[in-house]
Amino acid sequence: MKKLYGQRAYVQSAGVKNDMEVDGFSIAVCREMDIELSRHRSRSFDEMREWGDDLGQFDLIVALSPASQRMALELTRHNHLEVEYWPILDPTGLGESREAKLAAYRQSRDQIRERMIARFGPPTEPGAAGQDESDSAAA
Repeated sequence: MKKLYGQRAYVQSAGVKNDMEVDGFSIAVCREMDIELSRHRSRSFDEMREWGDDLGQFDLIVALSPASQRMALELTRHNHLEVEYWPILDPTGLGESREAKLAAYRQSRDQIRERMIARFGPPTEPGAAGQDESDSAAA
């Protein structure tokens, strides 16, 4: 989000649980787009609240799995904020070779990027639009 839109919105990443480090394949395919995830830490909705992030101060929650959608709807039932579900391919466990796994992760990354552009409009950050040009050149 920050790569495409900069600081125009406050964004926080969270999930149902936080028991995993960011997947190495996710780090690799995001690095291809100059997005640094190696220092990113997964956090749960509960941790967000513990750290002072009140879900009521957000306008939108984007859920990428049915489990996170259910959790977001439950946690926000008393708040006036929108919850959107974006059905994105879960690449974990797909592909047998390293290249096949990377291809599945790239597909998921690109699905998320396409949904962001459809929802929030064209990228506003310098360099982010350049990725669009290389995407169409590769098509």
